[in-house]
Amino acid sequence: MMPAARESLLDAAFAALARRPWSAVRMVDVAAAAGVSRQTLYNEFGSKDGLARALVRREADGYLAGVDRALAGPCDLCDRLTATAEWTTAAARGNALVRAMLTGCWSERLPSPVLSAVPSGSAVPAQRRADGPLPSPGDFVALVRDRAVAVLAGTDTPLSDTADLARTCELAVRLALSCVAAPPDEGGVAGLVRGVLQRQAA
Repeated sequence: MMPAARESLLDAAFAALARRPWSAVRMVDVAAAAGVSRQTLYNEFGSKDGLARALVRREADGYLAGVDRALAGPCDLCDRLTATAEWTTAAARGNALVRAMLTGCWSERLPSPVLSAVPSGSAVPAQRRADGPLPSPGDFVALVRDRAVAVLAGTDTPLSDTADLARTCELAVRLALSCVAAPPDEGGVAGLVRGVLQRQAA
């Protein structure tokens, strides 16, 4: 199957999930919405659980791509980490799957695939990847922290070494996740993260 067709099926599944609980999403409806046969859908994902894993993997990848965009800005460390925190809270607010992945709180409306790898007999490389381990909230902290360190280590930062930089990046990520769970009041996530980072740099 062409990657575009796989994306169409995942788009259809995501749209269906916005309208009804995952338990009520039917494979035949997803296939019809994407304009393919139900057999094609099963050939691509193997099962409804396989489709759920692929959907979660895609949303995780989309979130991390947004992290990379936020970190790529032409600004200083504080601005880039603040942008990453703002993206994290915006992504979680706009996407129930991202929120569940970042917090570990899966509602009954959502698919909740096991995070460990599952046996995969799929001939589809993208599905074999989806059948591999899915990131936990702790994994996301490490993934975002390590991405931030990789981008910021070569820049002119006020931090003395990589360990300091890693701690600062992790602090920004954890502050963002706390704002996902309990949104801040005045100043929002940007004010909170910026204030903490500036105090730390002082």
